[in-house]
Amino acid sequence: MSSPSDSFECRWQPSRRLLLLYGLVQALALLSLSLVEMPLWGLLLGVALCLGHAAWVLPRFILLSAPQAFSQLRCTADGWQLWSTAGGWQDIQLRPDSLALPLVVVLRFRLAGERRVRGLCIPHDAMPRDMHRRLRVRLKFSRRRWVAAE
Repeated sequence: MSSPSDSFECRWQPSRRLLLLYGLVQALALLSLSLVEMPLWGLLLGVALCLGHAAWVLPRFILLSAPQAFSQLRCTADGWQLWSTAGGWQDIQLRPDSLALPLVVVLRFRLAGERRVRGLCIPHDAMPRDMHRRLRVRLKFSRRRWVAAE
């Protein structure tokens, strides 16, 4: 970080702990649906919504098996970029509400040309410990972290 031309790149893999946490939350949601007294159509709708959410979230954000799943981040003199198989390297603008904690990095970003803000969770077990630390340091102390990609 001594000069703006320093580049940084990191890659992550699916996180077992995130998968376990997601499975636990889904199980609790389904358990609560079974314990609440409601009509059958409400129960079926709730179960369908839980399963639909799992079908959407698991491959894109947890298992990283969908082509749209982001699995790499890099910072160059041109700005920040995320990699997905479907889109290749895509310019992003990090948002100020991104969070870099020892156990998890939550990236809040906007793809170039989009108004929608997206989020991405990178747990500490998704990459080597030293790379996760370097990512947190880069996110906290990068001079141009909120600048839109050029």
